[in-house]
Amino acid sequence: MEQPRPIAGSDYPGTYQELLAWFPDDAACRAYLERLRWPEGFSCPVCENRDHWRTSRGLLMCAACQRKTSVTAGTIFHRTRTPLATWFAAIWFITSQKNGVSAQGLQRVLGFGSYETAWAWMHKLRRAMVRPDREQLAGDVELDEIFVGGRSTGRPGAGTSKVPIMVAVERGAGRRLGRVRMQVADRPNMAAIVEFAHDVVAPGSTIHTDGTRLFRRLGSMGFPHEYTNSYQADDPNTVMPGVHLVSSLLKRWLTGTLHYAASAEHLDYYLDEFTFRFNRRKSAERGLLFYRLLQQAVGADPHPLKELIGGRRPGLLHSSRYPGHTFERDAGARGKRRSAGRSLRSLVGPRETGRQARRVLRPGAGGRRWPRYRRGGPAAAAPSVGTPALRSGRGPPPSAG
Repeated sequence: MEQPRPIAGSDYPGTYQELLAWFPDDAACRAYLERLRWPEGFSCPVCENRDHWRTSRGLLMCAACQRKTSVTAGTIFHRTRTPLATWFAAIWFITSQKNGVSAQGLQRVLGFGSYETAWAWMHKLRRAMVRPDREQLAGDVELDEIFVGGRSTGRPGAGTSKVPIMVAVERGAGRRLGRVRMQVADRPNMAAIVEFAHDVVAPGSTIHTDGTRLFRRLGSMGFPHEYTNSYQADDPNTVMPGVHLVSSLLKRWLTGTLHYAASAEHLDYYLDEFTFRFNRRKSAERGLLFYRLLQQAVGADPHPLKELIGGRRPGLLHSSRYPGHTFERDAGARGKRRSAGRSLRSLVGPRETGRQARRVLRPGAGGRRWPRYRRGGPAAAAPSVGTPALRSGRGPPPSAG
């Protein structure tokens, strides 16, 4: 049964003033989360009994098995010590801006003392932006591979050292586009893009590709397949206009909002955020994005900081698959080191402060490093994606991602 469409002012706040009026304290936030998590009423996660009462601490106790349940348990708000009203404000700022905000921008707006907190919040929310049971693309679908990352002079196409991204986008009437799906590929021109199409495109949909022979397999998989050889076209850019437009918008977003601060380790989650925004770009009410993200957040796993950071350093990554490719650090982080284990600051590098002299890099032929010294505040801008960076000393300046 199809759920009724949410209404502004009734199901979600339509403006920031309404947000402040709806959620003045944690009790109001918890009540709203209960509506989203259990739209048909509370159900015990152990025995599925619906009879319950509320304890003095705000927990829901099952009348049958005496199990106490918190509305935030098992969600991205699991064991949070920050007021839920602050979480709601963060989600509003992230969804109300068409191009989003960076972690550093979120830190400044909410007054966090640590960049680590803003970075972790952003990545928790990115993991909630994609529903695992989302619908497949349908109709006419363009399928191709794009590349993002550092410079790759003289190595076009599949020989590039950039990171390959598989893209599928619905083609509408005229120049209109529908929904998009994106995923990082292990290597260029691999059979993985055919499997990607099988996962994200509904059976019976017509798939449009270029003349790469790899795509000929789509016909044997039950997809009507139409291809155009871009090398024989008068203007190769007109062969796959939808994919080229999405590629341009993605690169502009990485440049303008994140300032290239997207590590290779977390690139798939940045693509999830871009997909979330692109597929809802026509929403007249920005509060609807706030509602959808909160709705998906109460169904997402907690994702603690240790899991977000992962086992590898989320800083400059020199991939063994792409020797010439580097991704810029996610960003610097302030705050005290933790007594046990490594903090995010120890992983992504310290922040430049004061009038300390710092050493930065200038790109040279063959990746040669040219030292340059500057004094004073946060002088030079961060090196562009693909620019090598020193691993000694202070490292690159902080970025806004």
